[in-house]
Amino acid sequence: MCSNIRPFLLVNNNKRVLEKIMRRYSSSTGSAQYETLAVSVPKKYVYHVELNRPAKLNTFTPAMWKELSTCFSTLSETPECRVIVLSGQGKHFTGGIDLNGFIENASKAHELSDVARKARFLSYLIKEYQDGITALENCVKPVLAVVHNACVGAGVDLITAADIRYCTEEAWFQVKEVDVGLAADVGTLQRLPKVIGSASIARELCFTARKVPSKEALDIGLVSKVFSDKDSAIKEVLEVAQTIASKSPVAVQVTKQSLVYSQSRPTCEGLEHIRLLNMTMLQSDDLSKAAISQATKTEAEFDDL
Repeated sequence: MCSNIRPFLLVNNNKRVLEKIMRRYSSSTGSAQYETLAVSVPKKYVYHVELNRPAKLNTFTPAMWKELSTCFSTLSETPECRVIVLSGQGKHFTGGIDLNGFIENASKAHELSDVARKARFLSYLIKEYQDGITALENCVKPVLAVVHNACVGAGVDLITAADIRYCTEEAWFQVKEVDVGLAADVGTLQRLPKVIGSASIARELCFTARKVPSKEALDIGLVSKVFSDKDSAIKEVLEVAQTIASKSPVAVQVTKQSLVYSQSRPTCEGLEHIRLLNMTMLQSDDLSKAAISQATKTEAEFDDL
């Protein structure tokens, strides 16, 4: 399993130490400047990450793969961030991988004379790309993806690593890799069948590289809902994110950890995993706060995590 599952810490005497560490993570997020991403905070506890290469159809460059990994790893450790909305600026969500950047990187392998060294170089390169996508899955905060217009190649890799997917009516999806002479290698082949629950449909899409319109994407379970346009999609998804952010961050984040851990394991292993987590997490103050909130029909205020 690729997910980096880690238990949460309950701190007593070391609370000041933890707060100091968390402030460092938080400040690093606030000051981060990305070349290919735009990060904002439109609502309390809700962070908005946008693919930010609109003039180039938000295609994936070597810098974007690295920045996705850095951004989502950082937000995973940022206490003030409880939910992340992911979208793309400009005309399209993403046109997929930037072929010029990919060819430039891959050509470096061909400069090596030995086949073993070529293979090792390409292995490192593919792993770096994989890590950029898996960062969404490893992030303990729920990631809600909003797709408009094209979502091609690496875009499908990206959204299948998100927790919830939405799109607009004009959106379309394409597992493009076979058309450019390669097998998808950064997540689609592993995640798409699980996301839509049909190996047959997933294999058809991966073998044919045909376009999937928004209605079909909804029908096969690739997205949860289709919106008329991008503005209404972002507005409503931010409201969904705000609802999630109002819940106990302990409950939400442990729920994501358990779902990710269990998706590729037998039920018995998933049950053991959540048991080991909850033997600690059930001692959290969030449990009593949530119970009081339910009993009194008031909104609970939960501490950052």
